Amino acid sequence: MPLSAEAAAGAPLNRDEREPKPSARVLVVEDEADIAALIAYQLTREGYRVETALTGTVALDAVHRELPDLIVLDRMLPGLSGDEVLQSLRADDATRNVPILILTAKREQQDRISGLELGADDYLTKPFSPRELVLRVDAILRRAQGELKPIVGGGRILRAGPLRLDVGAHIVTLDGDEITLTPTEFRLLRVLMERRGRTQSRRQLLSEAWSVDSIAAGRLQTRTVDMHVRRLRGKLGSAGDRIETIRGFGYRFRTELG
Repeated sequence: MPLSAEAAAGAPLNRDEREPKPSARVLVVEDEADIAALIAYQLTREGYRVETALTGTVALDAVHRELPDLIVLDRMLPGLSGDEVLQSLRADDATRNVPILILTAKREQQDRISGLELGADDYLTKPFSPRELVLRVDAILRRAQGELKPIVGGGRILRAGPLRLDVGAHIVTLDGDEITLTPTEFRLLRVLMERRGRTQSRRQLLSEAWSVDSIAAGRLQTRTVDMHVRRLRGKLGSAGDRIETIRGFGYRFRTELG
Protein backbone atom coordinates (compact mmCIF):
# COMPACT_ATOMS: atom_id res chain seq x y z
CA MET A 1 0.00 0.00 0.00
CA PRO A 2 1.59 3.34 -1.03
CA LEU A 3 2.18 5.90 1.67
CA SER A 4 2.05 9.67 1.44
CA ALA A 5 5.12 11.76 0.80
CA GLU A 6 5.31 12.63 4.49
CA ALA A 7 5.74 9.00 5.49
CA ALA A 8 9.48 8.89 5.06
CA ALA A 9 10.32 12.01 6.99
CA GLY A 10 7.40 12.87 9.23
CA ALA A 11 8.99 15.05 11.88
CA PRO A 12 7.68 14.99 15.45
CA LEU A 13 4.97 17.53 16.06
CA ASN A 14 5.82 20.72 17.87
CA ARG A 15 4.71 20.42 21.49
CA ASP A 16 2.78 23.68 21.07
CA GLU A 17 0.72 22.16 18.23
CA ARG A 18 -0.87 19.38 20.28
CA GLU A 19 -1.45 18.06 23.78
CA PRO A 20 0.11 14.58 23.84
CA LYS A 21 -0.68 11.73 26.17
CA PRO A 22 2.83 10.29 26.62
CA SER A 23 1.69 7.45 28.86
CA ALA A 24 -1.15 6.31 26.62
CA ARG A 25 -0.93 2.82 25.14
CA VAL A 26 -1.91 2.35 21.49
CA LEU A 27 -2.56 -0.99 19.81
CA VAL A 28 -1.91 -0.93 16.04
CA VAL A 29 -3.75 -3.67 14.13
CA GLU A 30 -2.32 -3.82 10.61
CA ASP A 31 -1.46 -6.88 8.51
CA GLU A 32 1.17 -5.13 6.37
CA ALA A 33 4.29 -5.25 8.53
CA ASP A 34 5.97 -2.21 6.97
CA ILE A 35 2.92 -0.01 7.54
CA ALA A 36 2.52 -1.32 11.09
CA ALA A 37 6.20 -0.51 11.73
CA LEU A 38 5.79 3.00 10.30
CA ILE A 39 2.77 3.73 12.47
CA ALA A 40 4.48 2.32 15.56
CA TYR A 41 7.61 4.37 14.87
CA GLN A 42 5.65 7.61 14.37
CA LEU A 43 3.55 7.16 17.51
CA THR A 44 6.49 6.00 19.63
CA ARG A 45 8.56 9.05 18.76
CA GLU A 46 5.63 11.18 19.90
CA GLY A 47 5.66 9.53 23.34
CA TYR A 48 3.07 6.77 23.02
CA ARG A 49 3.56 3.16 24.11
CA VAL A 50 2.78 1.06 21.04
CA GLU A 51 2.05 -2.61 20.44
CA THR A 52 1.34 -4.07 17.01
CA ALA A 53 -0.81 -7.02 15.90
CA LEU A 54 -0.84 -8.43 12.37
CA THR A 55 -4.14 -10.30 12.66
CA GLY A 56 -7.53 -9.77 14.24
CA THR A 57 -7.18 -12.79 16.48
CA VAL A 58 -3.85 -11.58 17.84
CA ALA A 59 -5.38 -8.14 18.34
CA LEU A 60 -8.24 -9.45 20.48
CA ASP A 61 -5.79 -11.48 22.56
CA ALA A 62 -3.68 -8.35 23.09
CA VAL A 63 -6.72 -6.27 24.08
CA HIS A 64 -7.84 -8.77 26.70
CA ARG A 65 -4.30 -9.15 28.01
CA GLU A 66 -3.89 -5.41 28.57
CA LEU A 67 -6.59 -2.91 27.70
CA PRO A 68 -5.18 -0.22 25.37
CA ASP A 69 -6.10 3.45 25.53
CA LEU A 70 -6.75 3.49 21.78
CA ILE A 71 -6.74 1.08 18.84
CA VAL A 72 -5.67 1.89 15.27
CA LEU A 73 -7.50 -0.73 13.23
CA ASP A 74 -7.26 -1.83 9.60
CA ARG A 75 -10.54 -3.17 8.20
CA MET A 76 -9.02 -5.63 5.72
CA LEU A 77 -7.27 -8.23 7.85
CA PRO A 78 -6.62 -11.90 7.07
CA GLY A 79 -8.96 -14.33 8.82
CA LEU A 80 -10.87 -12.29 11.38
CA SER A 81 -11.62 -9.00 9.63
CA GLY A 82 -11.24 -5.57 11.15
CA ASP A 83 -15.01 -5.14 11.09
CA GLU A 84 -15.42 -8.35 13.08
CA VAL A 85 -12.81 -7.17 15.57
CA LEU A 86 -14.66 -3.88 15.96
CA GLN A 87 -18.01 -5.61 16.44
CA SER A 88 -16.50 -7.95 19.02
CA LEU A 89 -14.99 -5.08 20.98
CA ARG A 90 -18.19 -3.04 20.97
CA ALA A 91 -20.24 -6.05 22.09
CA ASP A 92 -18.06 -6.69 25.17
CA ASP A 93 -18.69 -4.58 28.28
CA ALA A 94 -14.98 -4.69 29.11
CA THR A 95 -13.89 -3.19 25.77
CA ARG A 96 -16.86 -1.29 24.34
CA ASN A 97 -15.50 2.10 25.44
CA VAL A 98 -12.01 1.72 23.96
CA PRO A 99 -11.57 4.45 21.30
CA ILE A 100 -10.97 3.07 17.81
CA LEU A 101 -9.47 4.82 14.80
CA ILE A 102 -10.03 2.95 11.56
CA LEU A 103 -7.09 3.20 9.15
CA THR A 104 -7.89 1.52 5.86
CA ALA A 105 -7.68 1.56 2.07
CA LYS A 106 -11.49 1.39 1.92
CA ARG A 107 -12.10 5.02 1.06
CA GLU A 108 -15.54 5.24 -0.55
CA GLN A 109 -18.20 7.31 1.21
CA GLN A 110 -20.27 4.22 2.01
CA ASP A 111 -17.17 2.60 3.53
CA ARG A 112 -16.79 5.54 5.89
CA ILE A 113 -20.45 5.38 6.77
CA SER A 114 -20.38 1.68 7.57
CA GLY A 115 -17.22 2.11 9.66
CA LEU A 116 -18.85 4.80 11.78
CA GLU A 117 -22.01 2.74 12.09
CA LEU A 118 -19.98 -0.16 13.43
CA GLY A 119 -18.82 2.11 16.25
CA ALA A 120 -15.50 3.61 15.13
CA ASP A 121 -14.58 6.96 16.68
CA ASP A 122 -12.75 8.23 13.59
CA TYR A 123 -11.90 7.09 10.07
CA LEU A 124 -8.65 7.70 8.17
CA THR A 125 -7.88 6.34 4.70
CA LYS A 126 -4.68 5.16 3.03
CA PRO A 127 -2.43 6.56 1.74
CA PHE A 128 -2.17 8.60 4.92
CA SER A 129 -0.11 11.35 6.44
CA PRO A 130 1.75 10.22 9.59
CA ARG A 131 1.35 13.74 10.94
CA GLU A 132 -2.42 13.61 10.51
CA LEU A 133 -2.50 10.16 12.09
CA VAL A 134 -0.79 11.45 15.24
CA LEU A 135 -3.07 14.48 15.40
CA ARG A 136 -6.14 12.28 15.14
CA VAL A 137 -4.86 9.92 17.82
CA ASP A 138 -4.21 12.92 20.08
CA ALA A 139 -7.69 14.32 19.46
CA ILE A 140 -9.50 11.03 20.06
CA LEU A 141 -7.66 10.47 23.33
CA ARG A 142 -8.41 14.00 24.53
CA ARG A 143 -12.10 13.45 23.80
CA ALA A 144 -12.13 10.03 25.44
CA GLN A 145 -10.41 11.29 28.57
CA GLY A 146 -12.37 14.53 28.81
CA GLU A 147 -9.51 16.87 28.01
CA LEU A 148 -11.08 18.66 25.05
CA LYS A 149 -12.14 22.21 25.71
CA PRO A 150 -15.92 22.27 25.99
CA ILE A 151 -17.94 23.93 23.24
CA VAL A 152 -19.17 26.63 25.59
CA GLY A 153 -17.21 27.87 28.58
CA GLY A 154 -14.97 25.73 30.76
CA GLY A 155 -15.62 23.29 33.57
CA ARG A 156 -19.35 23.33 32.93
CA ILE A 157 -21.83 21.09 34.70
CA LEU A 158 -25.03 20.35 32.79
CA ARG A 159 -28.00 19.25 34.93
CA ALA A 160 -31.47 17.94 34.19
CA GLY A 161 -33.27 16.59 37.24
CA PRO A 162 -31.17 13.72 38.64
CA LEU A 163 -28.99 13.68 35.51
CA ARG A 164 -25.62 15.45 35.76
CA LEU A 165 -23.02 15.82 32.99
CA ASP A 166 -19.56 17.15 33.85
CA VAL A 167 -18.17 18.49 30.55
CA GLY A 168 -14.58 18.81 31.71
CA ALA A 169 -14.31 15.58 33.68
CA HIS A 170 -16.25 13.62 31.04
CA ILE A 171 -18.50 12.07 33.69
CA VAL A 172 -22.25 11.46 33.61
CA THR A 173 -24.16 10.53 36.76
CA LEU A 174 -27.79 9.67 37.46
CA ASP A 175 -28.91 10.03 41.07
CA GLY A 176 -25.22 10.13 41.99
CA ASP A 177 -24.34 6.88 40.24
CA GLU A 178 -21.89 7.13 37.34
CA ILE A 179 -23.14 5.97 33.93
CA THR A 180 -20.62 4.48 31.52
CA LEU A 181 -20.98 6.03 28.07
CA THR A 182 -18.90 5.66 24.93
CA PRO A 183 -17.15 8.84 23.72
CA THR A 184 -19.76 9.21 20.97
CA GLU A 185 -22.67 8.75 23.39
CA PHE A 186 -21.15 11.32 25.74
CA ARG A 187 -20.77 13.89 22.94
CA LEU A 188 -24.31 13.20 21.73
CA LEU A 189 -25.78 13.70 25.20
CA ARG A 190 -23.69 16.82 25.76
CA VAL A 191 -24.93 18.43 22.54
CA LEU A 192 -28.56 17.61 23.35
CA MET A 193 -28.28 18.92 26.92
CA GLU A 194 -26.47 22.09 25.84
CA ARG A 195 -29.30 22.78 23.41
CA ARG A 196 -32.15 21.59 25.60
CA GLY A 197 -35.58 22.58 24.44
CA ARG A 198 -34.37 23.07 20.86
CA THR A 199 -34.94 20.40 18.21
CA GLN A 200 -31.73 19.16 16.60
CA SER A 201 -31.79 17.55 13.17
CA ARG A 202 -29.89 14.35 12.58
CA ARG A 203 -27.52 16.30 10.34
CA GLN A 204 -26.81 18.77 13.15
CA LEU A 205 -26.14 15.94 15.57
CA LEU A 206 -23.83 14.20 13.10
CA SER A 207 -21.91 17.44 12.63
CA GLU A 208 -21.52 18.13 16.36
CA ALA A 209 -21.26 14.68 17.98
CA TRP A 210 -19.49 12.86 15.15
CA SER A 211 -17.62 15.86 13.63
CA VAL A 212 -18.95 14.83 10.21
CA ASP A 213 -18.96 17.58 7.58
CA SER A 214 -22.25 18.71 6.08
CA ILE A 215 -21.83 16.78 2.83
CA ALA A 216 -21.05 13.51 4.58
CA ALA A 217 -23.82 14.14 7.09
CA GLY A 218 -26.27 14.47 4.25
CA ARG A 219 -25.31 11.03 2.97
CA LEU A 220 -24.90 9.26 6.29
CA GLN A 221 -27.85 7.03 6.99
CA THR A 222 -30.16 8.27 9.71
CA ARG A 223 -30.02 4.96 11.53
CA THR A 224 -26.53 5.91 12.74
CA VAL A 225 -28.00 8.64 14.94
CA ASP A 226 -31.11 6.62 15.77
CA MET A 227 -29.03 3.63 16.90
CA HIS A 228 -26.86 5.72 19.23
CA VAL A 229 -29.89 7.57 20.65
CA ARG A 230 -31.57 4.23 21.35
CA ARG A 231 -28.50 2.96 23.19
CA LEU A 232 -28.13 6.24 25.07
CA ARG A 233 -31.76 6.15 26.21
CA GLY A 234 -31.27 2.61 27.47
CA LYS A 235 -28.29 3.61 29.58
CA LEU A 236 -30.05 6.67 30.99
CA GLY A 237 -33.03 4.67 32.25
CA SER A 238 -35.99 6.87 33.15
CA ALA A 239 -33.94 9.97 32.32
CA GLY A 240 -33.76 8.72 28.74
CA ASP A 241 -37.38 9.83 28.34
CA ARG A 242 -36.06 13.38 28.20
CA ILE A 243 -34.66 12.66 24.73
CA GLU A 244 -37.75 13.24 22.63
CA THR A 245 -38.10 12.04 19.03
CA ILE A 246 -39.30 14.72 16.63
CA ARG A 247 -40.68 12.55 13.87
CA GLY A 248 -39.22 13.21 10.43
CA PHE A 249 -36.63 15.66 11.76
CA GLY A 250 -34.48 14.68 14.74
CA TYR A 251 -34.38 14.87 18.52
CA ARG A 252 -34.92 17.32 21.36
CA PHE A 253 -33.84 17.20 25.01
CA ARG A 254 -36.89 18.08 27.07
CA THR A 255 -36.43 20.52 29.90
CA GLU A 256 -39.06 18.78 32.01
CA LEU A 257 -40.68 15.34 32.10
CA GLY A 258 -44.38 14.77 32.19
